[in-house]
This record gives sequence, structure tokens and C-alpha cells, in this order.
Amino acid sequence: MSSKQDKSGTALVLGATGGIGGEVARQLEAAGWQVRALRRGEPQPGEQRGGITWLRGDAMNSGDVMAAAQGCGVIVHAVNPPGYRRWGELVLPMLDNTIAAARAQGATVVLPGTVYNYGPDAFPSLREDSPQHPQTAKGAIRVQLEQRLKDATSDSGQGCCRVIVVRAGDFFGPRAGNSWFSQGLIRPGAPVRSVKLPGKPGVGHQWAYLPDVARTMVALLARRDVLPAFATFHMNGQWDADGRQLAEAICRVVARRGGPRPSIKSFPWWAVTLAAPFVETLRELRRMRYLWNTPVRMDNASLVAALGAEPHTPLDIAVKETLQGLGCLGKPSSAF
Repeated sequence: MSSKQDKSGTALVLGATGGIGGEVARQLEAAGWQVRALRRGEPQPGEQRGGITWLRGDAMNSGDVMAAAQGCGVIVHAVNPPGYRRWGELVLPMLDNTIAAARAQGATVVLPGTVYNYGPDAFPSLREDSPQHPQTAKGAIRVQLEQRLKDATSDSGQGCCRVIVVRAGDFFGPRAGNSWFSQGLIRPGAPVRSVKLPGKPGVGHQWAYLPDVARTMVALLARRDVLPAFATFHMNGQWDADGRQLAEAICRVVARRGGPRPSIKSFPWWAVTLAAPFVETLRELRRMRYLWNTPVRMDNASLVAALGAEPHTPLDIAVKETLQGLGCLGKPSSAF
């Protein structure tokens, strides 16, 4: 499924209004897929926008998901509760709706994965088969989520589906939505005056440029028939070996646009600690701080074996596109 002329595949994207879901939907459409997206409230039935068919429905409603998935060979499950809220109540029921629809259609489910499944016993190098002993409630739910998907690939009594899980680091990109890049490192919609680093000095961190993640998923879908029924892959993404390389790239991009070099500062974790008792999103961010205090790198050997190479955008280009998309660079430039 690599050319615009091949229109044989139909995919349903749940969470297409979000960062990863929207990027996967756009790249599937560009690769020749017929793409449907489910959205609450706004679209008229069958509304076409950007080559994508938008359907009215809710991922929490099993009937809506089942109807939208009719005739689909792929379901991208990229939907999450907003702002970390009500994870324990909503995440698994939404996934169950996706699994039921995938079983009914014999479809492949694509899941964007994270490092939250893993605890310190698996660090610093994470392989797909590393032990999953998470130390947060959100991580425990992630483990359950993937286990339900794995069970769905082998339970022939209710119909089987296939699953592809792509685990990556912290997302950034021109349309990534809420992310550490846009909420922690810089301030969207304004020139970059400073970059705030959440990690300890010298501690490496795993980043993932969202268009590369989406390209990886589309490439794996083209090979889904030869992959295991439950296939998991890790992306190397943009590895920041000392915790400063992404910040230095931001500074280079800003300087190329003629702006003053931003300062590099420490992220104010103290402010998060003070506000966490009153804001659920900040409580979750604080619980994830351990991922900034130790290097955690993902081993992409399995992905390279499957695809030959991992899609990879040079860091400065990825950062430039991200800052441009966040409104931090003003008018587009031909500097790259």
C-alpha cells in the first residue's frame, strides 16, 4: 500500500483530531488508503475533508465504532482521554470497542505505544521483549491494554484480528498536540526566548518526530500480512544522548531565522509539585518524572529487520517544522 493509485485499503482512525491519530490519518490518505475518521458532534455524516471521510460518533459507543469500521481492513486506535483525565474509567472500554469491531471485520489494529509499560528494572535499553513492570497506574493500564490486544489475536472463538504496536519516545511535531516539547520546553505561539529542560544534566532522553512515527506505521501496514499476528516494534526516533541536543537544535533553528539565541534553563519541577494537588494533568506529569532522571533508550533492531531502515527526519529539519507549526518562527523560511 505505497502508491496513490492503490485504493484497495480502507482504514478507520480513532483519535484523528489528536496529534498521532491526525498524522497517521493524513499519511494513510497520502499513501492511497481510503480513510475514515470518527468525531463527536461536528461532522455531517460522510463529510469529506482533506481526503478523509469524517463520521459522527464516539469511541466510547460500541455501536458507533462497529458501524464506522464496516469494510475496514485497519483500525488505528489513537484515542485517549484528554488531559490524562479518567484514564482508569475510559481507556480499556474504548479499546474493547475497537477490538470487537476489528474481530468483526478481521481487521488489523494499530496502536501507538509508549515507554510507560516499563519500569526501572528494564532500563536503560528497552527491547520489545523487555519485562513490563510499570511503576505508575497509567503504565499498568498500558500493560493491560496491550495484553487485551494480544489476547484478541489468538482467541478464535470470537473472531481474530491482527495487531501492530509501535512504541516510541516523547512525541514532537508541527501538529503533535499536547506534548513535552510544546508544554514544557518552549511556549507555543511566541518567539522562543528560552528552552526549559526537564531532565537531569547529562541524562539522555528518547524523542520521536511524529511524522516519522506515522510513516513507520504506514510502512508496517504494507507488510502486515507477513508480520506476526501480534507484532510489536520500538523506534529509535530522535535520541538525545545528553539531554541537551534537542534544545541546542532549537537554538540553531532560531538563530538561522535571525533571532537571538534562546537561553537554556532547567524546567521548574518545583512549580509542578506545588500545583499537582489541584491539577490532575500535573499530578500525572510529576509521576512520570522518573523518565527524565535516567536514560531510557529504545532498541529498534526488530523494526530495522522488518523495514530495512527506520524512517528518520534530520533533527534540525524536524525541529524547524515543529517550531513553524507551533507558530514560533513567524513566516515560513527557505533556510533549509
